[in-house]
Amino acid sequence: MAGQEFRKFLPLFDLVLVESSEAETVIKGGIMLPEKSQGKVLQATLVAVGTGSKRKSGEIQPVSVKVGDKVLLSEYGGTKVVLDDKDYFLSRDGDTLGKYVD
Repeated sequence: MAGQEFRKFLPLFDLVLVESSEAETVIKGGIMLPEKSQGKVLQATLVAVGTGSKRKSGEIQPVSVKVGDKVLLSEYGGTKVVLDDKDYFLSRDGDTLGKYVD
């Protein structure tokens, strides 16, 4: 169930492919942060999702997010994937801590 703009990689089962947001270099007060202080960015946008995981009963448990959702990820989850010289992260649906609602 990938978005129309992203068809080069389709995750399997309950995996999701996300594009990480850029780290903020300036905080709300206008103070510029040095690179070491920026930390790991946990906010990302989903670009492709798998179909879901299979339960013991044989039915498919669908993924709880959809392409285009902005989500908050677990800090220590995911695998880095490079596609077309761009960095993405592949992680399990269960590693998604929440999604941002407009």
